[in-house]
Amino acid sequence: MSAPPPDASLCPLCGRSNQCAILAGVDPLNCWCMDTPVAPDALARIPEPLRNKACLCPACALGTDKPRPPASADMMSPIQPPRT
Repeated sequence: MSAPPPDASLCPLCGRSNQCAILAGVDPLNCWCMDTPVAPDALARIPEPLRNKACLCPACALGTDKPRPPASADMMSPIQPPRT
């Protein structure tokens, strides 16, 4: 049995929404990516099986987001109430 295809609405590097205009049904010419230079190192970091399957998010495309491991239940911390 093969793995399910990647979610095209999620960035293949960080897993957050890639804000893709095409997936949102908006004219692709109005997408953020049309006016944003994509960092070559960001493209190079996309794992081979995920290449050409989903767009990067704006932060990863610009190279401003640090790569993070996928979230898992044992890594998440509970939300703390604000201090007063």
